[in-house]
Amino acid sequence: MLAVVSHDAGGAEILSSYLRQNPQPHCLVLDGPAVNVFMRKLGDCQTTSLADAIDQCSLVLCGTSWQSNLEKQAIVQAKAAGKKVIAFIDHWVNYSERFQLDGKTIEPDEIWVGDVDAEILAQQVFPTIKIVLIPNPYFKDLTEDLNKLHSPANLASRFSILYVCEPIREHAMLSFGNERHWGYTEEDALHFFLENTDALVRAISDIKIRPHPSESKSKYDWAKEAYAVVAETTSDKSLVQQIVEADIVVGCNSMALVVALLAKKRVISSIPPGGQGYNLPQAGIEHLQALVSKYQESLDA
Repeated sequence: MLAVVSHDAGGAEILSSYLRQNPQPHCLVLDGPAVNVFMRKLGDCQTTSLADAIDQCSLVLCGTSWQSNLEKQAIVQAKAAGKKVIAFIDHWVNYSERFQLDGKTIEPDEIWVGDVDAEILAQQVFPTIKIVLIPNPYFKDLTEDLNKLHSPANLASRFSILYVCEPIREHAMLSFGNERHWGYTEEDALHFFLENTDALVRAISDIKIRPHPSESKSKYDWAKEAYAVVAETTSDKSLVQQIVEADIVVGCNSMALVVALLAKKRVISSIPPGGQGYNLPQAGIEHLQALVSKYQESLDA
């Protein structure tokens, strides 16, 4: 029996795809955004408590979260019960923070990653833990979905932009007690983008802003009121559908940027000046700061 433990949306996408592609006896411990992700992909899911799941299972597979300690508690309780526990990392940033609980490092028996970039990073951060490369099951599902969809032809030579958001301020506050730990907030990054769209492309048909699953649907309504080019600040469409319909996808460190690369879209990081570091390792992602500098040079020439 496999116990699957998940809270945040990113990890839930990977773990639910893994179960769909690898059917096996399992029990689910779900909370937060993970509940809707699993229901969307696996149907009506029956869940159980963490204690009961660990008691029933022989192996624990969990995601990693910044919004919740659920998976960290699963690691602690599984190891205390003598059960093997594996954590599947769904991203490429803040690896060490994913295993901190009450000031202590909580180490699983094994860490799974979904691509070579993540494997290299995990080996550097966790040299004493076994790292296993499991081709990303979420990306496999996404590739199949993308192959069924087709981008609309851009006949008007005007570009539609999708901006994908992240709760950067909340993440920094929860993890470090300082909402500006990384030198910027999600509002800073969005302002930087909206004030510098000319550096990307001159003719824009519309900008659509997609809040993170953990954010309020009205969080970015201010942008629609302040900028006429912003067409919407929420959507009932899937992420994949919105990416397919866009010509350019912009964000900070969202996994959606990597999904957009899979969809062969132009992808741009909007981390503003003063933002600490750039963490996504994919070479195909452009940097708005560099584009703005180049654009300003062209105006001064």
